[in-house]
Amino acid sequence: MLKHLEDFVVIWAHESAKTHLILGALTDASLGQRVTPEGRSLGFLAWHLSTTIREMLNLAGIPTEGPSYDAPAPARAREITGAYATAAASVSPALLGAWRDADLAREVPMYGRIWSGHDVLERFLFHEIHHRGQMTVVMRQAGLRVPGIYG
Repeated sequence: MLKHLEDFVVIWAHESAKTHLILGALTDASLGQRVTPEGRSLGFLAWHLSTTIREMLNLAGIPTEGPSYDAPAPARAREITGAYATAAASVSPALLGAWRDADLAREVPMYGRIWSGHDVLERFLFHEIHHRGQMTVVMRQAGLRVPGIYG
């Protein structure tokens, strides 16, 4: 449980570094890989992680950088990785500049509902981890080496 903003900052540093490892293993050719013909492509998932940082946290009043949610996905893996790196690096400074520990208990309107500030940060982390996990499955199907994440 996040009791202080610094708790999130420490977790985010670890989790975003792991995501960066995964993104760094992508190739341009792998971006079109899908589990099923109707499923999300590896490139879509990577870009979704890159754009959600700004989309979700800005909605919560944390002014992060990065590509807008509706920006078209680049065709090159390196561009996606760069966009993610920029957005991810902006998270902790933006959070610490916009919120205080008391904001973890504050009500925040999110996606037509009310979340606590704690819920915003926790769901943001879980979203990242969830899609990163999806990516590792698709990466294996694309024949890519999946970097070790938790052991």
